[in-house]
Amino acid sequence: QVHLEESGGGLVQPGGSLRLSCKWSGSSIYIVEWYHQPPGEQRKLVADITSRGLANYADFVKGRFTISRESAMRTVFLEMRSLKPEDTGVYYCKAIQPEGMAHWGEGTLVTVSS
Repeated sequence: QVHLEESGGGLVQPGGSLRLSCKWSGSSIYIVEWYHQPPGEQRKLVADITSRGLANYADFVKGRFTISRESAMRTVFLEMRSLKPEDTGVYYCKAIQPEGMAHWGEGTLVTVSS
């Protein structure tokens, strides 16, 4: 069983930065993904990182967001810079175990507004 907890969301002005955290407990995790769900829209994959530290990004966040993993802390971070109003929404963490089972966190709200 895996439990995920996201944190770090909040209100930030356009152009600002936030760092989201996804901490897991329980079984081993192979890959962690961050998703963004804007108000009234579907979730979209933002970035993912494997247990070996290989990272991938959606085109709309490349150069602005950085995903990193601290395995000893069982935490994955999403550093978000140059935030735009369209980055507003709930950010969800999804962890996938080596055998393929996926687990979701409850999400953390990010609001980019002046």
